[in-house]
Amino acid sequence: MQDKYQPIDINATGAEAARTAFGNQVAYCAKAGAPITARICAAVGQLLDRGEGGQLLDTVRGWTGAPLADALPLRLAGGLHALHLSGAEPALAAIYDDQPGADDVAIIAAAIHNHEAALLPWLDGPPQTNEAGRSANFIAAMPWLAEQGLPPRFECLEIGSSAGINLMLDRYHYDLGGVQVGPVPGAMAFRPDWQGNPPPDRAIKIASTKGCDVAPVDLTDPAQALRLKAYIWPEHTVRFERMAAAIAEAGRSPPDLVRMNAADFVEAQLARPQAPGTTRVLMHSIVWQYVPADQQARVTAAMEAAGARATPDRPLAWIALEANRTVHLHELVVRLWPDDGEPVMLARAHPHGASIDWRV
Repeated sequence: MQDKYQPIDINATGAEAARTAFGNQVAYCAKAGAPITARICAAVGQLLDRGEGGQLLDTVRGWTGAPLADALPLRLAGGLHALHLSGAEPALAAIYDDQPGADDVAIIAAAIHNHEAALLPWLDGPPQTNEAGRSANFIAAMPWLAEQGLPPRFECLEIGSSAGINLMLDRYHYDLGGVQVGPVPGAMAFRPDWQGNPPPDRAIKIASTKGCDVAPVDLTDPAQALRLKAYIWPEHTVRFERMAAAIAEAGRSPPDLVRMNAADFVEAQLARPQAPGTTRVLMHSIVWQYVPADQQARVTAAMEAAGARATPDRPLAWIALEANRTVHLHELVVRLWPDDGEPVMLARAHPHGASIDWRV
């Protein structure tokens, strides 16, 4: 199995694109400290290579979309992890306990064939990769926006909210290179490994949060919570602790989350009156690749049209933590209006919030 990325068009289709997507996922997981997930994806890749039969693997080979853009490897990895978490396939423990010498390919082949009907629906939708640690990026960007002269009172709109964990970002505490933000101790506390200068030490206020998802997850439903846990890479135990904290917090007061696609949501929210002295912010993390191209165009057009109407007392900002697939790193990028709306890269960051390399 490859140990580095192969150049591939993210929108490439076909059996070879599917195979390369699994290989790239192995390389990505190895780089991100996720050897167990790498083992899972490597085993599936070997099954594809040897022509293993069955409806599920045939579906993967014949994927009609773009396997990399659709995160096809992570869809299947989520289903397999759910089998392990539920105890439905005990043999998977050899891999998830990271035991050496296990026959990963045989174990995964058996799991797929034994539970094909249960695994097939996991291919139907994108991974729900909600991660509370990403909220540190959103919060770090807000004092920077205030430093540029935007009102430090923020109305936050999020697309691809999944379970709405990042919609509760005002309930968490953050240590951002020594700059303290949020309640103490907070429902969760984040202290990413910080590189570079700290963000501006400016007080901010979250006036409101509202988000959307095409398939929102109710954290108070144990079955839905299990699905969300299945998408957490098993190596990252702290993320399971955060998920438990988020479930408890949602039980106290659920996030404001609606079932809607990104474009419809952004257009509707931007059409609403904006309070004076408030910065309206669109934010999202590790979701843009899952938004269909036509919706990406509509969101961008709506934001730029609203930006043209923005005023110093009613400004608009766009905060995105997304993958730069040219350099294979994740970047925190902002746009703001009534400024020129040109993208500014504030940081490069770990996709799960472990580190932030501040660049401004």
